[in-house]
Amino acid sequence: MTQQSTEIARSLGLAGAANARDLGGYRTTDGAVLRHGVALRADALNRLSAEDGALLVAAGVRRVVDLRSTDEVREAGPDLIPGLPTADLVELARSTEPVTVEPVGTAGPTLHHLPVFAADFDIYVALRDALADRDADKQFALLGNGKAAGMMTGLYRWFVTDPVARDRFATVLRLLAAPDGPPVLFHCSAGKDRTGWVAALTLTALGVDRETVFEDYLLTNTRSAALIARIMESFGTQGLMKDPTLLLPVFRAEREYLEAAFEEVATGWTSFEHFWQAGLGLDDTVLAGLRANLLV
Repeated sequence: MTQQSTEIARSLGLAGAANARDLGGYRTTDGAVLRHGVALRADALNRLSAEDGALLVAAGVRRVVDLRSTDEVREAGPDLIPGLPTADLVELARSTEPVTVEPVGTAGPTLHHLPVFAADFDIYVALRDALADRDADKQFALLGNGKAAGMMTGLYRWFVTDPVARDRFATVLRLLAAPDGPPVLFHCSAGKDRTGWVAALTLTALGVDRETVFEDYLLTNTRSAALIARIMESFGTQGLMKDPTLLLPVFRAEREYLEAAFEEVATGWTSFEHFWQAGLGLDDTVLAGLRANLLV
């Protein structure tokens, strides 16, 4: 981790969302710099304190993109941001389609619920199943011998190969590029996988070098280290798992995961620009809007 990346990809200071941070400050290969306070990435916002909410209000967040599934929202709870409308979970359960909820009146940000989840790589379900059955042998059979890491790399490849997933990620990029879009805060549960891929797409499209993209992605491990340690300890003390470390591949950001996504891009398209157009369905107008909103 370079000193520059540590200083730039900084925390938003939210006590209830340790992995919430600003993409502002990264430099592109042609010398432009990402604006601060425009593209914000985070883990789930259902544990925010009143002070956290005040910080986001002060930041002027205009749109909140929730990439969690309906089940994740139902069990963890909705985002706790002052003025942010709450999606109707009953309505969400009836459809996996995106839902946009405008705030009442003119106060508060707009909520965009863009669920990204895969039946074959549903990490949330895998976690739930592993913890529900406290049988150590069954947990090892589900997650051991590299299966947890394999599930993660499969998920990242699915981000690229699945047309619905690509459409959801493209929608976030359109929001970031829209004239009235930013500041946009996008998040999932851990702020690592779905959120990490959106951030990687954004930085890559703007011309940030690949190594810096990886540094931003791996910064999750620094920001979430204390939380992961507490979760590991609690799983052990509560008797949920004999070997909580089986879940480390799920909780941590690993370089090989993001590499798998970029490998799929290179396999299916001739270049990132080709993927932008043919894979994500985005054109030069969206790219121009992204540059206008995010770069100085």
